[in-house]
Amino acid sequence: MKFTKTLAAVAGVGLVAAGLLSAAPASADPNGTPAGNTRALAGVGSDTTQNVMSDLADVVLIGGVKQIASWDATGAANFQTRTTGCTYTRAEANGSGNGRSRLLESLTAGDTRSGCLDFARSSSGKGTLVTTPSLTWIPFANDDATFVVRGDGTVSRNLTLANLISAYQCTLQPDINPVLPQTGSGSRSFWLGIVGITEAQITAGTYPCLTGAGTTTSRAYVQENDARTLKSDEVMPFSVGLYNTQVSGVNIDNRGSAVLGQINSTLPTGLATSFPVRRSLYNVIPTSKLTTAPWSTVFVGSTSLVCNQPATVTVNGFAPLNATSTPVCGDSSSQS
Repeated sequence: MKFTKTLAAVAGVGLVAAGLLSAAPASADPNGTPAGNTRALAGVGSDTTQNVMSDLADVVLIGGVKQIASWDATGAANFQTRTTGCTYTRAEANGSGNGRSRLLESLTAGDTRSGCLDFARSSSGKGTLVTTPSLTWIPFANDDATFVVRGDGTVSRNLTLANLISAYQCTLQPDINPVLPQTGSGSRSFWLGIVGITEAQITAGTYPCLTGAGTTTSRAYVQENDARTLKSDEVMPFSVGLYNTQVSGVNIDNRGSAVLGQINSTLPTGLATSFPVRRSLYNVIPTSKLTTAPWSTVFVGSTSLVCNQPATVTVNGFAPLNATSTPVCGDSSSQS
């Protein structure tokens, strides 16, 4: 079955969620005073949430002092989260999985980077993960996830969820070629769950049509939410919140020629509640710190400082959570 662009799908091009403001792109890494490597809460991880957490770091204050130091997933080669030691490369801290791994290192007595981090950003939930010590996934926003295609390409902008599953399981060849973002990415982990594929199957070569890290293709690295290398017959997952803020200028534009796809003929907005593929966004903290300030003050509960900044979350393209949302903002029940 040939999947080509249709006029009915044109409404999905360049969609920007209502309420987003046009602004200069979000700043990278901690800025202003106090210096990032002296703040109370240092974090790394998800590319999807790096910009919203950088903005939250500027407005989440205790006694007028910034508490959060959120270090970007990509950028200059190295960064330092404390005034001595604690140096990281971007690659080792890029993505939800890598952020979680670095946080666990920081919680390991005797590790050379023990005490270097306090939280991790995550665009995927805990799932069945078990860790030692225990970590807690604390939600603060929701995001739609969809696919993108090139606006001048050959793939339809309107696919069903069944179409996407078939594409990623290599049964729609050669019309649609599926792309995966980098390993360690929460977006990759979430999307694999949606299309019913495991990392073990990728390693085993079960789905040879896949492009991206861990596959057999020559283009082995594709950064999540960056479609500049997307080819005319390819699809890849993309955060709707980030796409919309790249359109509006709130975040750096990495779309290239990509346009948002509709799933089951539903337009993604990033702020609605009816899109077929929706996920929560989290900050991950040590479970042992749930009742300890400043972790408890900043992250935990619907009245936490992060949960009290819905406008900052909205301007970054995401749907803020609150005390009556699903999930509840600041909920601490998801523990590994």
